[in-house]
Amino acid sequence: MQILIISDIHANLTALQAVLSNAGEIDSAWCLGDLLGYGPDPNECIECIRQLPNLVCLIGNHDAAVLNLIDTDAFNPEARQTIVWTQNALLPENETFLKSLPNKIQIDNVTLAHGSPRQPIWEYLLDSYTATRNFDYFDTDFCFVGHTHLPFIFHLKNDQNNASLTIPTPNKKIELSPRAILNAGSVGQPRDRDPRAAYAIFDPDQQTWDYRRVTYEIADVQKRMNNAGLPSRHIQRLSSGW
Repeated sequence: MQILIISDIHANLTALQAVLSNAGEIDSAWCLGDLLGYGPDPNECIECIRQLPNLVCLIGNHDAAVLNLIDTDAFNPEARQTIVWTQNALLPENETFLKSLPNKIQIDNVTLAHGSPRQPIWEYLLDSYTATRNFDYFDTDFCFVGHTHLPFIFHLKNDQNNASLTIPTPNKKIELSPRAILNAGSVGQPRDRDPRAAYAIFDPDQQTWDYRRVTYEIADVQKRMNNAGLPSRHIQRLSSGW
């Protein structure tokens, strides 16, 4: 069984299409939130994701901000500018879809959250201490998260007091062992100094994680962002993945 794991698309349709083309045939898709924000294609990305097979989709912090479910003052001025632009661009049917999304869900032996199992919308898992504390907030073998735009695996063995951090190697399939928190990185706004779109294929039968990177036409996205009047900093950072 092939399950597509995507997160932090951030209204970047070109990156999303490159990921879907690279992934090939899938049985299901699990989207871990932040369909919106930063990018120029909010409606197109939502509509594309809604067509994926057996879709499970979560709400992220940028999605929640567009819906006025969280205070936009928590975002920097450039992010707020894009949130307002997205609110004006979003079609009613896509707003309705976003409002239906949960912030955390359990599927068999996997917990899904955008930020963390402890604080599904906002918490960033950036260090072993924070990750270790979060293992108390899910009972499944695995937890998949997004939000940081950084690919990682935090693994906590029974004989350990603290989780160990692994940065996965792109385009290399690995076997998973309980318990672990995994992040497949960002489709539309990578921040690990690698501008390629990031995603993973999870096989629950074989218990494998296939973390992948794929190139896409960044200049095309930057042109659309520029035409929409979106912040120049967000346009520039796509080129180097920061």
